[in-house]
Amino acid sequence: MGDTIFGKIIRREIPADIVYEDDDVLAFRDLNPQAPVHVLFIPKQPIATLNDATPEDAALLGKVLLAAADYARQEGFAQDGYRTVINCNTHGGQTVYHLHVHLLAGRRLSWPPG
Repeated sequence: MGDTIFGKIIRREIPADIVYEDDDVLAFRDLNPQAPVHVLFIPKQPIATLNDATPEDAALLGKVLLAAADYARQEGFAQDGYRTVINCNTHGGQTVYHLHVHLLAGRRLSWPPG
């Protein structure tokens, strides 16, 4: 696993409020939430950025997105709606270089964000 904060969370070297886990995906609450619900979904196999994903990663990326959708349904906010975001590199706002999907929900979200 990558030597990022997310790799350390996967290895349980640092604590996180984990809300979902299976063999391939881990999800935990963001420490700096931007909405009432702000959960990060990460593949356990590190991929630094979306630019680094390959066709061989397609199934894993699909599992990450499906895990986010399943979580939204389980928590009861799928019908009202939610946002998923993948930031890529510096100008895209990525700060941890382990691909992750932000799931935001719990209020009406505007666009552009901010």
